[in-house]
Amino acid sequence: MPEIPHSSPADIAVMTGRAREVMQLNIEALQALERTIDASLARACEVILSRPGYVVVTGIGKSGHIGGKIAATLASTGTNAFFVHPAEMSHGDLGMLRSDTTLLAISASGESRELRDPLIFCQRAGIPVIGMTQRSSSFLARMSAVPLIMPNVAEACPNGLAPTTSTLMTLALGDALAMVLMDRREFTATDFGLHHPGGALGMSLQSVREWMGDNHAPPASVPLDASFADVVATITAGRKGAVAVLNGEGALAGMITDGDVRRAFANDISSITAADIMSRTPITVNPDQRMSDVVDLLAANKIATLFVMESDRPVAIIHVAELMQAGYVS
Repeated sequence: MPEIPHSSPADIAVMTGRAREVMQLNIEALQALERTIDASLARACEVILSRPGYVVVTGIGKSGHIGGKIAATLASTGTNAFFVHPAEMSHGDLGMLRSDTTLLAISASGESRELRDPLIFCQRAGIPVIGMTQRSSSFLARMSAVPLIMPNVAEACPNGLAPTTSTLMTLALGDALAMVLMDRREFTATDFGLHHPGGALGMSLQSVREWMGDNHAPPASVPLDASFADVVATITAGRKGAVAVLNGEGALAGMITDGDVRRAFANDISSITAADIMSRTPITVNPDQRMSDVVDLLAANKIATLFVMESDRPVAIIHVAELMQAGYVS
């Protein structure tokens, strides 16, 4: 590994101070943006909600990078959206702007020449434009059905050139737009989970039924009058550290875990039955609950297993070890 040079305390102080200065400029930019939020954002939402087609997001340079993130946020929170590079639009991709779409165009100056072709196309085709810009007199603002004007604040760049505070404001404004639309669409956590099937977030929002799948084996079970030896053999065969105890109708009467078996050895086991050592109030979930509920129940009750119940019958058993192996629990 190459040797890392160490700065002097004075240099460290200067760099730390500069970092804090940038943070402060960003804070002030967001505060200025918050003060400018008015009815135009609501009008932008009304335009999007009234249109059945996609929101097409576009922008050049750093505005394009932010636009890609805004499009992704919109798409994941209930508003169909995708990003298209403005230069690509001028070379055939204007066809993505159908009559039922809305264009969300981003440019701090509002004069990016790459945006002119899509803006003119939208005006001719009657496609509404929502423009994010810092200049109310710019070409973008004039071509927008709803201009969202951000305050003209200083960039953190010492040369005033690299987009910093302006891109942060654009990102925040895009988030605000997406969240208001999410609220108006009554987009729920369940809906969100359908758009995020992968990763820890997606897994936590997954339903227990989805986790079970089509071929999940039912839990190992014994009747109320099962002998102690039968209980031990069934737990061992089931390999989940627990067994369901069923009454004569096949409904769940209780649960026996490895711990219950170990505690039973303190007594005479020759005449013990499943009913004698079972827990009569086991923790259960139903197939429509989220996997995050399962994880919370296991942690809150300090248990390793629980049953999935349907019509008073256990249809699956969930063990914390398999959740850890699959990534549901870190």
